[in-house]
Amino acid sequence: MSPITITKITLTAIDQLQKIGRQTFYETFSEGNSEENMQDYLDTGFSLEKLTAELNDEHTNFYLAQLEGEVIGYLKLNFGTSQTELQDEKAVEIERIYVLKDFHGKKVGQLLYDKAIEVARERNAEYVWLGVWEENKRAIQFYKKNGFVAFDQHVFKLGDDEQIDIMMKLELK
Repeated sequence: MSPITITKITLTAIDQLQKIGRQTFYETFSEGNSEENMQDYLDTGFSLEKLTAELNDEHTNFYLAQLEGEVIGYLKLNFGTSQTELQDEKAVEIERIYVLKDFHGKKVGQLLYDKAIEVARERNAEYVWLGVWEENKRAIQFYKKNGFVAFDQHVFKLGDDEQIDIMMKLELK
């Protein structure tokens, strides 16, 4: 297998980001949610307007994972005031690590995670945090394996459904 590359992206890759974002979100969450709620989130959360604003935000970085030119996953990091909740200048939020289902178990998520930790260390962050749906047992195990511990929870609204996200953090210093 050729090496998987992780590349920071800009607006020029917005179409690729929108496609991988929609596909991986649907693959990950469609089984446990209504089609209406999924479609609502895909339309708003991955609209070109929203992605353009996020890509233009100096406190947000996106990275694509590619194998032989095909996008197979992505990472979204938030810093400072662009963090969805804590907005701590000493922290980095991993808002998204998503990988195509066909590539689960092939270390793509770990490569994206490693990139997140590399960026957090470069920024001298004291810790990294994230929110993960309480029903996403695979992701929770992945983060626990990488040293994250639960510290709180918050509500994530998917359409008309209020869901619980477990907030987890990893101390870097």
